[in-house]
Amino acid sequence: MTMLTKELINKIAASSGLSKSLTEDMVGALTAEMRDALMADKSVSIQGLGVFEVRERSERVNVHPKTGERQVIPAKQQLTFKTVSTLKEVFN
Repeated sequence: MTMLTKELINKIAASSGLSKSLTEDMVGALTAEMRDALMADKSVSIQGLGVFEVRERSERVNVHPKTGERQVIPAKQQLTFKTVSTLKEVFN
């Protein structure tokens, strides 16, 4: 089950005692800053959660299994997330 942004805002507002509108502004600012940092090729580390970073995937060749045709898959950037070990231990 996925927690939507509105649910996250409601939970943060309830637990912190802040208004929903202020919490919504804070969550919006956080996501905007994270997006801007990632677009500037910086990683974003959140203590207790993990690290977001953009990695470069190099160009590679794929072979179609039915036809044997070789296809070139172009290089691209990919967003990755690495969970901190303490959070991994909770689920394992």
